[in-house]
Amino acid sequence: MAGTPLYPPSVVRLVEEFSRLPGIGKRSAERLAFHILSTRSENALALALAIRDAKRNLRACRRCFNIAEGEVCAICQNPGRVQTELCVVELPRDVIAMEKAGVYQGLYHVLQGRLSPASGLGPENLRIGELLQRIQQAQTEGRPVREVIIATRPSSEGDTTAEYLAGVLAPLGVESSRLARGLASGTDFDNAAPSSLVYAFRGRR
Repeated sequence: MAGTPLYPPSVVRLVEEFSRLPGIGKRSAERLAFHILSTRSENALALALAIRDAKRNLRACRRCFNIAEGEVCAICQNPGRVQTELCVVELPRDVIAMEKAGVYQGLYHVLQGRLSPASGLGPENLRIGELLQRIQQAQTEGRPVREVIIATRPSSEGDTTAEYLAGVLAPLGVESSRLARGLASGTDFDNAAPSSLVYAFRGRR
């Protein structure tokens, strides 16, 4: 009969929620929904609890703004990291990509975004002020940052962010460098081959 709903309301809601995920269209959302419905109840509930716990327990590290379960993330707590280097990235998932590549052993600073005038995102919306404060505090405490590696993504907005950062870092007397162009424009670090990230790091200038 015309107008009869295809799914019960609970299924419609499940499909709608899956459709909100990045890269998930309606057909993929439907497949995910029916997978959940067909799996054992304990497996479906385990997924729901994992999502709940992640939202409850994860927060931004108070030092670098990477994801953490406590006040400070595991990387910031690691005394084996090079304390005089900071790699500035846009998002926590960029940290994961760098760590998987195994090319960097210093500390990070996560901006939690990038400059995007079209979207109304200016310097005050990013963790740039905290970056400058972190560098100044390190200098005051006698453990100055020797190099800031600007690792924003290769895009017009990423380039704008990198240029802005280089400008605000210059008065602090801190050496700054940018990743070499080993990545195609628009590439997400988490989709890049590790070898490309290695090249980009080693060729920074």
